[in-house]
Amino acid sequence: YAAEWKWDGIRVQAVAEGGIRRLYSRTGDDVSGAFPDLADAMHFFATLDGELLVGDPREATGTFSDLQQRLNRKTVTPKMQQQYPAFMRCYDLLQVGGEDLRALPFRERRGRLEAFVGTLDPSRFDLSPFVDFTDWQTLEELRRVPPHSIIEGVMLKRWDSAYVAGRPKGPWFKWKRDPHTVDAVLMYAQRGHGKRSSFYSDYTFGVWTGAEGEEELVPVGKAYFGFTDEELKQIDKYVRDNTIERFGPVRSVRADRDNGLVLE
Repeated sequence: YAAEWKWDGIRVQAVAEGGIRRLYSRTGDDVSGAFPDLADAMHFFATLDGELLVGDPREATGTFSDLQQRLNRKTVTPKMQQQYPAFMRCYDLLQVGGEDLRALPFRERRGRLEAFVGTLDPSRFDLSPFVDFTDWQTLEELRRVPPHSIIEGVMLKRWDSAYVAGRPKGPWFKWKRDPHTVDAVLMYAQRGHGKRSSFYSDYTFGVWTGAEGEEELVPVGKAYFGFTDEELKQIDKYVRDNTIERFGPVRSVRADRDNGLVLE
């Protein structure tokens, strides 16, 4: 198995062919309009799979809170693009020049990806690095205490695995950090996947910080499991009844000192 860090951003595919450049979310929503700085840098004929983040990959990667500044905007100003520049941390190369690479083993796709990313703008595209480990105990320790707060855990991929749509179990495994318990306020909700695709089941939570009178609600994490089907229906209804803004598959909900949904 190869091990990669699991980054806390938004999973996207960057598709460029025939002069058309598009960024698609995991649910298939076109989010190109919200990230014109990244779309404008797609000078290639290929399809990349990766994580959308903000910052400069050559210096420091922004937090998910930084990324939320771009998500919760109807208009992306030049100042916003400069303050929170978007980039893509690449996981896989699905096609290039019209050649479909998905059936190739991951080892070969990774080699092609490394060479391809090397030709792109380094401020907009970089390569998700492998995690060095000699045994499972070493990897478990790295997963438990990763080197960056924006890392959610590790991904394990069989070297001989093809690229399969959806969330296949077997060739790839997601090994996330152990969860912590905190009372937090629901800020954003995103449609789920599979049998949950009709519900808002992926949540971003925040906590209040700052001096009295200057409190600010800051995103601290995401959750998409740990609740019953009945609880999911209740939260989904709350999201729909308390939506403030929409961004593709994401909704921001009412969350202030007097109104908000607090969960443990």
